[in-house]
Amino acid sequence: MHVFEKTITVNQDDIDDLNHVNNVRYVQWVQDIAKDHWLAYATEDILETYSWFLVNHYIEYKSPALLGDQLLLKTYVPKVAGVSTIRHVEIIDIKTQQLIVSSKAKWCLMNSKTQRPTRIPPEIRELFN
Repeated sequence: MHVFEKTITVNQDDIDDLNHVNNVRYVQWVQDIAKDHWLAYATEDILETYSWFLVNHYIEYKSPALLGDQLLLKTYVPKVAGVSTIRHVEIIDIKTQQLIVSSKAKWCLMNSKTQRPTRIPPEIRELFN
């Protein structure tokens, strides 16, 4: 299983009126890391042929992040089967190593031409291993 990571720093635009990261921002970061992971490894041919459709999304907020905090975003796809995957995302405070957010999302692979679900081919399964 391949783990994809990136580091971000919380800035003023991420902060809500309670002086911590807005919940909507976490959802955006979860989507961003999923997209970054896909774009980092998918070939041009794969990108032209397939796209992902979000089926459902579960997010659990464990602890607040504050202005200036450095966060590690980690994502991985432990199992690829049929037409869908479950993508995991963890957001961790680098300084304290505390889990801030945990997320699981079900994604369905779509044929870009037909806009219909399609079985995940071996070349895409390999991207996640």
